[in-house]
Amino acid sequence: MVSHVIACSLLKPSLLVLSVMVAMSGNAENELAGYWQHETDPVWIEMQPEAGQGIISRNDNRPDLAGFLIVTDLEASDSPNAWSAQVFAARLGEYRKADITLSSDERMVITVKVRFMRRSVEWRRVSEVPLAPNDE
Repeated sequence: MVSHVIACSLLKPSLLVLSVMVAMSGNAENELAGYWQHETDPVWIEMQPEAGQGIISRNDNRPDLAGFLIVTDLEASDSPNAWSAQVFAARLGEYRKADITLSSDERMVITVKVRFMRRSVEWRRVSEVPLAPNDE
């Protein structure tokens, strides 16, 4: 009976810690979820961490890419506000390993690694994807 009480008293804090960790990872996903605009190009993506992906919502230079799966295998990392994924590298024509971080609530940085080189692209959070000029 005493060992059962001790086991239960030890189990409760463990469950609390586990609950907090799960809640935090859920919050991190919510922070990444939504629409993001490329720092310089007229490209918008929708990050869907619950589905482990990111999709091009609009690309004014290449409208045919709307709906293209640009981010796959998206997983939260051990660090807060950080994920790993496969990101399509257009210049290479293939998916490459990438790190995704939120530098703030409004800024996302995707860093793609190719051999010894890295390229980072910054994205700005937007509440929605605006209509394309020809859709108005």
